[in-house]
Amino acid sequence: MSDLRFLLKVSRPRFWFYVFGPYILGLIAGATTINNLVNGPTILFALYFLLPANLLIYGVNDIFDYETDRLNDKKTDYEALVDQARHKVLIIWISLFNIPILFLAFVSFAAAWISIGGFLFFSIFYSAPPIRAKTKPFLDSAFNILYVFPGIFGYYLMANKLPPIHIIIAAGCWTAAMHAYSAIPDIEADRRAGLKTIASVLGPFGTLAICSLLYLAAAVISFSYLGFVSITLGAVYLILMAASVVSVRTGTLFKLYKAFPVINVLAGFIIFWHIALEKFF
Repeated sequence: MSDLRFLLKVSRPRFWFYVFGPYILGLIAGATTINNLVNGPTILFALYFLLPANLLIYGVNDIFDYETDRLNDKKTDYEALVDQARHKVLIIWISLFNIPILFLAFVSFAAAWISIGGFLFFSIFYSAPPIRAKTKPFLDSAFNILYVFPGIFGYYLMANKLPPIHIIIAAGCWTAAMHAYSAIPDIEADRRAGLKTIASVLGPFGTLAICSLLYLAAAVISFSYLGFVSITLGAVYLILMAASVVSVRTGTLFKLYKAFPVINVLAGFIIFWHIALEKFF
């Protein structure tokens, strides 16, 4: 496998929109005119929140999760199992892709100290010691707020201020639910490895109940900003959770889980156009 193909697989392209999407949403939410959406910095960081940022998140995860990943069948086909012999090479590539752009961000934009700093902290210490949040139930889902920070950065680039705090809270509820749901297919592998996660502790049905509450909270909190869109998407996720209960009982949850990224991308697409049409058209 070539280095580029290896890096692409580690970076999980099907999940790129989890980072890139919030950044684009932040830009459109913070912009005052269409014309200031596209410029040198916005394009540069759009590229950053594709491959480099995702390589950081999932590369760090693969390095520190090797002992549990090798017990997980999902890693041998659906994702990538990074052999220990390639860990040093992966660290070098993560550094080369990230350090130059991050340095530019921190010296050029005040927004970076909160937003990019938060993104780095939660991305790295979700997997890495001494925190290794992914091994601490409930903290593991809370650390998924890492996906909100690209949106905060994009918003700050446009508006020169932070987004409304209730929108940050709503987004944090959504990302926590996303994490908890994604942890359900790994329950058996995590239990075999002795790894405690929100899903391995609560079990599939308890986790789905928590996800439902979080999605409901996100819909209610964001209603003042998104209106009917928040209620519609909240209903979609609650239906998905109900369908997942049935799938757990029939042993087919993983098939539904593979559609999860598509549902999330469609939700982001709908929110983007709702904001864009209301602001500019």
